[in-house]
Amino acid sequence: MPVYEYLCPDCGAFTALRPMAECRESRPCPGCGRAAPRALISAPALATMPAASRRAHAVNERASHEPGLASRQGGHVHGPGCGCGAPARPGTTVTTADGAKGFPTKRPWMISH
Repeated sequence: MPVYEYLCPDCGAFTALRPMAECRESRPCPGCGRAAPRALISAPALATMPAASRRAHAVNERASHEPGLASRQGGHVHGPGCGCGAPARPGTTVTTADGAKGFPTKRPWMISH
């Protein structure tokens, strides 16, 4: 329910929480009980958020339509064997001294062949 402002001719301004259907009706003053009409005294309040949150929401909104990839930075797409000098990603396979392979960053619950 919105908060409306009312102006009593004797006591001054006051606010009341009322349903929207009753927005045009007068309200009895809490001080003297006299009927007070609704008045527009202050500007409507706006719900704002910090700039950092606003930027994060904007980035998420853009990413929902076309996700940005780290590999597309600067308009260049790194394909297999790209020789542009970008650092290569480390391998995910670990080989032990006896020759057994392990994949510590992959799905540990899966059993390999």
